[in-house]
Amino acid sequence: MAKRGDLLVGLDIGTTKVCAIIGEVTENGIDIIGIGTQPSKGLRKGVVINIDSTVNSIKRAVEEAELMAGCEVSHVFAGIAGGHIKGFNSTGVVAVRDRESVKQSDIVRVIDAAKAVAIPLDREVLHVIPQEYIIDEQDGIHEPVGMSGVRLEAKVHIVTGSVTSAQNIVKCANRCNLNVSDIVLEQLASSEAVLSDDEKELGCAMVDIGGGTTDIAIWSKGTIVHTSVLSVGGNHLTNDIAVGLRTPMAEAERIKQRGGCAMVSMIGADETIEVPSVGGRAPRELPRRILAEIIEPRVEEIFALVFREIEQSGYADLIASGVVITGGTTILEGMPELAEQVLQMPVRRGLPRGVGGLVDVVKSPKYATGVGLVLYGAKNPEKDLFTIREEKVFQKVKRRMVSWFREIV
Repeated sequence: MAKRGDLLVGLDIGTTKVCAIIGEVTENGIDIIGIGTQPSKGLRKGVVINIDSTVNSIKRAVEEAELMAGCEVSHVFAGIAGGHIKGFNSTGVVAVRDRESVKQSDIVRVIDAAKAVAIPLDREVLHVIPQEYIIDEQDGIHEPVGMSGVRLEAKVHIVTGSVTSAQNIVKCANRCNLNVSDIVLEQLASSEAVLSDDEKELGCAMVDIGGGTTDIAIWSKGTIVHTSVLSVGGNHLTNDIAVGLRTPMAEAERIKQRGGCAMVSMIGADETIEVPSVGGRAPRELPRRILAEIIEPRVEEIFALVFREIEQSGYADLIASGVVITGGTTILEGMPELAEQVLQMPVRRGLPRGVGGLVDVVKSPKYATGVGLVLYGAKNPEKDLFTIREEKVFQKVKRRMVSWFREIV
């Protein structure tokens, strides 16, 4: 765990916004002391497509957070998303060297065995998340160190991503004089912020609907069993509004945020909105129901894709506590109600929890990933900088031999 007084920075590099959140470790947990948010123009569907624009957005967001917190930061935990993210389950088996008890070195070996799967050269392992350990056919073990046994088995969830996408995130952060402590899967970070321990244990699906992607994480028995990323998000709603109402994209986003609703049935017949026109024409006044009639089919489509993904994962029966939706797009009125109709299970809107300090400011679904990155950093405070395939083969062999020698001695 992180030490008292440590500063932890979560950097959520999203399709529509870049958000930097600074947290301080205190006696009572994590206090949020700085928040910076800037529009993002250098990403598309969660992937960097313009480094200069992304760097400018990161600089401004970090400077805003530093000004609010009254400090300077050098290390960040950065989020990653996009259609290139793939997750799958794997199993590893080893023999326990010392039959008296399982040691930490046995845990390392069994995790390495589970990681020994064929991964294409253009992909990199981002996370290896242990689900459970099995010692001599006794399953459901989460802390095997010190237990007696002969055969140790580990079930893990492996998350891989595109090497170039991860490199571009690191490159953007480095150009802002920031070191990346770790790159974290965004739905893993969001889960840290919005899910309770009971929901993780009982089984739930966390759906983070951002600007460019919809991130899904299915939890059961306290661990992640399935992850996936859909390349649809709030920008599709904005684009539909811009086309349907014949208004500029910037105005369509503003109209969506101020008057958007995911269900037509929740809007009164006499409600109206003002819609700016294109090319200097006079603005028009339209019934608000027209806006909802544009938004509702697209939101239904997004949740239909989520429902199909949950069904295809094979874990639909494990989601006993329902679905938690979060992300900036879920702020829209009527989202939980429409989600319940499409997904056919209980749905609630997830807000960041488990932090102190500027709670009122970050108590919004759009800050779920940023707060989650801070909480992830508190649980995994390793300061080794994130590197991608820079270690030479000789160095790997040397490190492994040194490890073996220490075990023998």
